[in-house]
Amino acid sequence: MQAPNVNTQQKAAMAKGVKAIGKKKDEEEGLDTAEGEEWMQGKTLVKPPDQLELTEAELNEEITRVLTANNPNAPQNVVRYSFKEGCYKPIVFVDQMAIHFELEGNLVHKESDEGRRLTAKQAEVDDGGGDERPDNVVIKASKREQKLTNQFNFNERASQTLNNPPRDISCQTEPPPRANFSATANQWEIYDFYTEELQRREKNFMYFDDASDEFRGEKGTLLPLWTFQYDKAKSLSVTALCWNHKYNDLFAVGLGSHEFTQQGGGMVLFYTLKNPNYPEFIFNTASGVMCVDIHEHLSYLVAVGLYDGCVAVYNLKKKTDQPIYNSRASSGKHTSAVMQVKWQKDDLDSNHNFISVSAGGRVVSWTLVKHELVFTDIIKLPVIDTIPDDLKDVVPTVGTSLDFHKQKDYSFLVGTEHGKIHKGSKYYSSKFLETYDAHFMTVTRVRSPVFTFELKTSVTDVAWAPYSSTVFAAVTTDGKVHVFDLNINKYEALCQQKVVSKKTRLLHIEFNPVHPIIIVGDDRGHVTSLKLSPNLRKKPKEKKGQEMPKGPEVEIAKMEQLLSSLR
Repeated sequence: MQAPNVNTQQKAAMAKGVKAIGKKKDEEEGLDTAEGEEWMQGKTLVKPPDQLELTEAELNEEITRVLTANNPNAPQNVVRYSFKEGCYKPIVFVDQMAIHFELEGNLVHKESDEGRRLTAKQAEVDDGGGDERPDNVVIKASKREQKLTNQFNFNERASQTLNNPPRDISCQTEPPPRANFSATANQWEIYDFYTEELQRREKNFMYFDDASDEFRGEKGTLLPLWTFQYDKAKSLSVTALCWNHKYNDLFAVGLGSHEFTQQGGGMVLFYTLKNPNYPEFIFNTASGVMCVDIHEHLSYLVAVGLYDGCVAVYNLKKKTDQPIYNSRASSGKHTSAVMQVKWQKDDLDSNHNFISVSAGGRVVSWTLVKHELVFTDIIKLPVIDTIPDDLKDVVPTVGTSLDFHKQKDYSFLVGTEHGKIHKGSKYYSSKFLETYDAHFMTVTRVRSPVFTFELKTSVTDVAWAPYSSTVFAAVTTDGKVHVFDLNINKYEALCQQKVVSKKTRLLHIEFNPVHPIIIVGDDRGHVTSLKLSPNLRKKPKEKKGQEMPKGPEVEIAKMEQLLSSLR
C-alpha cells in the first residue's frame, strides 16, 4: 500500500517541474502565463513596432524631472498704463495661479460679525420655541432673577424729548421757454453772410486799409485809431513806451518828466488795444519814470528806471502796486537819472538780469538773486576832452541811450549827451572798443542799423520797423511823425503827418511787433495809436510759381545792398 503513495508523489513532483519549465518558456516567448482562470492563460503581449531598444545601462539611468508652478495659459504680454510716466508699461510678474476646483465652505468663525449675528439669531429661535424643548426649564433657571426694588425708598425718573414733526418742502421751477427754429440755406443767404462779415472786418483796425493809397504813388498816410489818456497823469510826460512780446495788444507807458524843476512822482501804466478807456495796470512811483522794459520771455517782469537813480522790477502777477525788487543807496543805485534799462539772457546760475545806463555815466548790470538786486559795474563812460582836467572827476559823461546786438548779446552801443556813440562789450570792461562822433547834440536813442536824416527840427525818438530792415519812423518836437522806407526812397520820408495839436511835443514812438501799428507819446501824458497805410508797409511781390525767400538773412542782405550803393 506504500508503493502507490510514493509513485503518486513522484508524478506530482514531475508535473510541477514540467509546469514551471513551461511557464518560463512562455515568458521568454512573450506569452502571459497568468494563474487562475483557464481563459486568462496563454494571453500574448504585443510589442509596439516603434518602441526603442534600450540597453541595460540606459534603462538603469536616472532622469531628473523638474516640476514648475508656472501656468502655461497665463498671458505673457500684459501691459498696464502708467499715469506717472504717461505711457503703457509691460507687467513683469504675472499671476501664475490656476484654480482647478473651488468650493465655498459653510463654516463661519464665531468671533466674526457674521458669526455673532447667527449666534444671536439662534438664541432668539431657542427662546421662542421653549414649549417644545424638554431642556427649556434648565435654560430659564439659569437666567438671572430680577432684583426687587425697595418700595419705601425708590424713585423712577424718565424724560421725553420733543420729536420734530417731518416737513416736506418742494418747489417747482418754470421750464425754459421753447421755440421751434427752422431755416434754409441757399446761395444768396450765404453770399449775404460773407458780405456782412467783410463789412464787419472793415470796421476792425486789423483789416481796414486806406484805399486812397492807389492814387498817391509812393506816399502813405497814418490812420488815427485811439488816444490813451489817464486823468491823474495829465501833468506828466510820456518818458517811455514798450510793447509786450507775448500779448501783442498790451503795452507799457512810463510817465515822468525830463525837467529838473518839475520833478515829482511818476507812473507806469499798462494799456491794451481792446480797452483804450482805462489802464489795465497802474503802478505809482516815488520819482519820475525815465525808462521801461518788459522781459522778452517772462512777460510779467517789468524793469523800470527812475529819475532819482533807482531801478525797480515789478511783477504783473502780484496783486500789489509795490515792486518786488528795488535798488537802494546801500545796494549800489545810480546817483543820477536812469536813462535806459535792457533785459538780458539769464546767467549761468539761471538768474534774471538786466543792464542800465544813467546820466552819471555808469553802465551797471543788475541780477535778481532771491529777494535783492545785486549790482556789477560793467564800464564807465569816458570824460570828453573839452572838459578841463580839474573838472573831469566832477563833471560826468551823461549816458542817454543803450542798445544791444540781436545776435551778439555781449556787444552794445551807448549814446551820450555830447553826441558820441560808444561801442562796448560785457566781457571787456576796461574801456570801450570804439567811439563814433555821430552828432553834435544829444543822442536820445540808439538803434541798429544806423541811418541819419536831417528833419530840420529836434528829433526826440526813432524806431525801426520789426518787419523790414529799411523802414523806420521818427518823431519830432513839432508834433509830426516821419516814416521812411530806404528801399523806396533814400532822400525823403514817405509820410510826414502831424498827429497832435499845436504846442504839443512828441517824445517817444514804438512799432507793434506783429500788427502795422505805431504808438506815439507826447508831453501831456497822452498816447496815440496810428495804423500804417499799405504804401508804408509794402513787401516785394511774389512771382507766380516762385516762392520769395523770407527771414532775417533776407533783410540783412537788403540793408547791405542799400549801404553798398551809398558808399
